[in-house]
Amino acid sequence: MIVLIIIVAAVAAWWFLSSHDSEATKIALKEKRRTEDQKKVIRYFLNEGCGAKRMKDSEYDEMVLKAINSMDFKQRALSKIGLDESELQEVAPVSFRGYCFNNRAWGRKGEDGKWRSSCFQVSWLFFSSTQVYMYQYTLNMDCDDKKESTDEYFYKDITNFSTASETEEVQTEWDKKNKVFKKENVETTQFSLVVPGDKLYCAMEPSEENERSIKGMKAKLREKKGA
Repeated sequence: MIVLIIIVAAVAAWWFLSSHDSEATKIALKEKRRTEDQKKVIRYFLNEGCGAKRMKDSEYDEMVLKAINSMDFKQRALSKIGLDESELQEVAPVSFRGYCFNNRAWGRKGEDGKWRSSCFQVSWLFFSSTQVYMYQYTLNMDCDDKKESTDEYFYKDITNFSTASETEEVQTEWDKKNKVFKKENVETTQFSLVVPGDKLYCAMEPSEENERSIKGMKAKLREKKGA
């Protein structure tokens, strides 16, 4: 009898949770195999309405922080670049981090008015006497997809360092009528490294520290170009 009660309770709990998933969540969950944490992320972004199972904004923030703190990105970057940090002290290394908003990511405006995304990016920039090295790691909280890259540029080839305000589209809820995910525009601030014919972006959160870092990078660029 006790075993039967446990089974009934488990089935009831499963039915309650699954029946309170939004249509958007059910569609997203079918795309790939997910861990339990990844399922929680999808529910955070897509579940709506009465009885919806969704974590708080603060819980999602903690989940993201835990994910990025689990990796030593600075050391990973140095390993990828293949240089010792002592060779990269022309300017103190700079790190940017922030949410990415694009067609792949889910987006949600929290109760605090802040937009969050299922995609998060960490960037490191290092400066030798002749070159700038950029490392980026982009992770998706809702699945195992990630992107890691390194680039290097000679000072003479860099046109500018700057911050740029960009409008990006992000997926939100399911449009039942048109059978597609709705998209919203999100205003973001990004760091950009400009070279002839290309502009590379780093997700970042506006702060006085980041502004000071960018000013220092601009001063060094002017110095290297003899301006």
